[in-house]
Amino acid sequence: MNGKAAATILGRVLKVLGGRATPQRLRKTPDAPLRAAGLSANKLAAIRDLTEKSLSGVVRPRKELERLSDEEIVERLTEVRGIGDWTVHMFLMFRLGRPDVLPTGDYGVRKAFGLLYRKSGRLPPPSALEKHGRLWAPYRTVAAWYLWRHLDAKS
Repeated sequence: MNGKAAATILGRVLKVLGGRATPQRLRKTPDAPLRAAGLSANKLAAIRDLTEKSLSGVVRPRKELERLSDEEIVERLTEVRGIGDWTVHMFLMFRLGRPDVLPTGDYGVRKAFGLLYRKSGRLPPPSALEKHGRLWAPYRTVAAWYLWRHLDAKS
């Protein structure tokens, strides 16, 4: 889904929810109006799971998440349907501003790493990036940014 379509659907969903998406409002809202707003069955199931995990305390409010370690945030958020390591890594980097996150499953990071260090044309496995990435700690987020920029320079 492109950004414009996602923004349109988000606007419709927020309208259904009265302008504010809270777990309590989501729990009370039937599926039909959310589906009519443009949510697929899978996205709705993921939102429902996130709602329940938020209300049960598995997913903490952002202010509380900010105090947790990266590892604990990954552990908690990946319990939610549809949220994997890559999604949490992007959240840690771009929303929480964590300086030491290396998204080893990111295609662009892996491709740039392969071009810079292996020169074989093959996509290196995440384990190779993880091993080499230890050298970049505690600033692996910066290394990821440079790897992405390397690909930008190639295009």
